[in-house]
Amino acid sequence: MKNIFLIFTLFSISIIAQETDYNIDANGCGVKGYDLVSYFDGEATSGKKEFSYTYDEVEYLFSSQGNLDKFKLNPTQYLPQYGGYCAYAMGKKGEKVKMDPSEFEIRDGKLYLFYKSYFNDTHKKWKKEGAEKLKEKADENWEEITTKP
Repeated sequence: MKNIFLIFTLFSISIIAQETDYNIDANGCGVKGYDLVSYFDGEATSGKKEFSYTYDEVEYLFSSQGNLDKFKLNPTQYLPQYGGYCAYAMGKKGEKVKMDPSEFEIRDGKLYLFYKSYFNDTHKKWKKEGAEKLKEKADENWEEITTKP
């Protein structure tokens, strides 16, 4: 019984740590299963389960073996900023808000994701309100969030 409790406790702590730093979906995938490498080719492409890879306890899916291999060579080059949460919300309010994986921007070689609904397009707001200013504030907010005990 002690072993079961210990395993459950460790599993629970692991999930809490992941949710603090990564925006993962109900299946445990980062970026809602989209291929991180494809963003750097200018496309938002869904990944496939057959091309999956776990990095820092988060499963990522890729659309091809080639993209999976690229990711494995340098994972941090492809990871989204702010754990995959909406960049605009992080800059504007310091909040972890879900994102739409088809709304993205590559800025200075980094991936930024954005929330979008019928009446709220945060990528447009990001550009209109000053992406550089919001990015600086988002960087500060993310640093504060991820360094809190």
